[in-house]
Amino acid sequence: MSTAPHVPPSGLPRVVSCRRMGLGTAVLLSLLGAPGQADEGMWTLTDFPRERIQRKYGFNASDEWMKKVQLSSLRLANGCSGAFVSDQGLVMSNHHCVSECIVEQSSSLRDLNRNGYYASTNANELKCSSLELNQLLEIEDVTAKLQAVTRGLSDAEFGVALRREISHMEMSCASATKLRCDVVSLYHGGKYHLYKYRRFSDVRLVFLPETGTARFGGDPDNFNYPRYSLDVSFVRVYDNGQPLRTPHYFPVNPVGVAPGELVFSTGNPGSTQRLMTVSQLEFLRDVQNPDLLLYLAELRGHMLEFARLGPEQRRITTEPLYGVENWYKSLLGQQETLVSRNFLSAKRSSEEALRSQVAQNPDWQKRFGGAWDALSRSQEELRKIYKEHSLLEGGRAFNSTLFHYARQLVRGAEERPKPSDQRLSEYRDSALESLSHELLARSTLYPQLEILTLSYSLGKLREALGPNHPFIKETFGPYSPEEIARNLIGSSRLADASVRKALWDGGAKALTASTDPMIRFAKAVDAQSRLIRRQYQDTVESVEKKNSELVAQALFAVQGTSVYPDATFSLRVTYGTVRGYKEAGTELSPITLLGGAFERHTGRDPFVLPGSWLAAKSRLKASTPLNFVSTLDIIGGNSGSPVLNRDAQVVGVIFDGNLQSLGGAFFYDDTANRAIAVHTSGLFETLRGIYNAQPLVKELQNAANPTQSAPVKR
Repeated sequence: MSTAPHVPPSGLPRVVSCRRMGLGTAVLLSLLGAPGQADEGMWTLTDFPRERIQRKYGFNASDEWMKKVQLSSLRLANGCSGAFVSDQGLVMSNHHCVSECIVEQSSSLRDLNRNGYYASTNANELKCSSLELNQLLEIEDVTAKLQAVTRGLSDAEFGVALRREISHMEMSCASATKLRCDVVSLYHGGKYHLYKYRRFSDVRLVFLPETGTARFGGDPDNFNYPRYSLDVSFVRVYDNGQPLRTPHYFPVNPVGVAPGELVFSTGNPGSTQRLMTVSQLEFLRDVQNPDLLLYLAELRGHMLEFARLGPEQRRITTEPLYGVENWYKSLLGQQETLVSRNFLSAKRSSEEALRSQVAQNPDWQKRFGGAWDALSRSQEELRKIYKEHSLLEGGRAFNSTLFHYARQLVRGAEERPKPSDQRLSEYRDSALESLSHELLARSTLYPQLEILTLSYSLGKLREALGPNHPFIKETFGPYSPEEIARNLIGSSRLADASVRKALWDGGAKALTASTDPMIRFAKAVDAQSRLIRRQYQDTVESVEKKNSELVAQALFAVQGTSVYPDATFSLRVTYGTVRGYKEAGTELSPITLLGGAFERHTGRDPFVLPGSWLAAKSRLKASTPLNFVSTLDIIGGNSGSPVLNRDAQVVGVIFDGNLQSLGGAFFYDDTANRAIAVHTSGLFETLRGIYNAQPLVKELQNAANPTQSAPVKR
């Protein structure tokens, strides 16, 4: 499971329809707002349901426990999660969460996907220049401040005022604290929190298994269970050139977890739509998802054909193709839920019940009653501009890392001279450090692949707008998408980080003087992109933000604040138990064993175990747990999240959800939604028996027993 920041995920030789599960009574009741007993919820740290857990499990989530959870957890800026697991800055996450580092450090002579990597000493740890990790230090509720600024304003005025005040808050916070400061919208504007992060940008690769085991089973097994995967990675954070010394970390328990145990997980779930209105969900069902699914399916076909050209093409396509296949499959599962008549019927009943309760109170009706109709009108406006906005401003027409760099440079030169609160949000002072880190990081690009993705996406732009559209005529002239892509990619020098740095530091003057064709192309399309962005902000985004806030306030008025917010790629805690489920009438065990991986090995893709595993088979204990499932409520963005026991020890690391969990974007069903994780017992067995990673094992053991062991010299 991946959030796939730059390219989409996809693929399916076989797909189990979410509709065949049906929507059980428990799900219908939860959609109708009835109190449920399921362990659901992606909870903020400030609203974690401690009393509910105490009553049900007899566990006290003390202030000390919650603080440890907060400071030991990490967000990867690329869309994943992770956690400190030793006092020497060691971080555990997933294999697929360090894909940028894999690409950066791989070549035809050193293929990290094929061979994996292990640094037995600190000196051998590989720099991951594109990775950024964030540690949440403090949370401040700024709801009252923001709502005071926007109260009584019209839709467009509301959006402008909100963006300006958020910019002021983030800028003032970053200036005063020297931290990364993000205002996070919760309940779609019902609450606002200011999150203050410490940034880590010196990150180095310690351990990575081969892709053959990290993604064992490939796309057929993706979002399926039982699984036999070692989707894990270890990186290390450095501070001033030395491994970070941190008192905040989760010890890794080598025994792991057993069926029925209470478990927790911390992570940064990317996005859910459980509190969206019916009109917003209908837009996803009717417009956005079908459009994206077609785009991804066609792109996947092009990439598969490219990968068949030879071993080098296959190597360089591994990571982006995985992203496309993962995104496609995730979206398809969500779409299966949205087209289910039962789901939207239940959602509609839930919404009508809330509106009816609001209507019975004259004050509530006056304040909140018009919000749903306003949101419905905003979705009608979005239908008119979606395609152009998605392709131009969303960048889907320009699927190229070089174009991404060019747009950042062009817009940076124009935006940075402005006052921070008047800039595009991604160029505010509070965001510039992370943006420049990404822009100037060393990268490895492959021109052949860039030409393929850019020519495909430009073709989709011409197809969508039509060859006679003025913008297409002006941008394309007499040239085909492939001719344009070949010229831009073949002649641009933006793959060189030093060239990007000179343009970034040189500002508007350097950009004006630049003859780089990709810079010129980014300039040529920018006016139209900005125009559609402004139209979207004024007619859709501002209306959504203002009226979603009112819907949230109506929900609070009727049900109180015991409802958890939708996911926003910010730190959440979820809880549940290690429990199997039924699949097609068969009860699935919650734990799979190491020996099962060898039984599933066929010697043919995608069921091929690496040679290191086959050579070590006789040394391994086949009955060792390898993967497990739990009722933890997760979604994309939770990749790399630690699974914790009551003592805040790591017993697993989440790497996927099952097919049924894809409907978790819209609702949670504890009878079938499952998070899939690597079991720490299997992790230790393979680190010792396959990878001979004794120094790494020793470091993890020392972290778990700090009073019994001396620090490890690596």
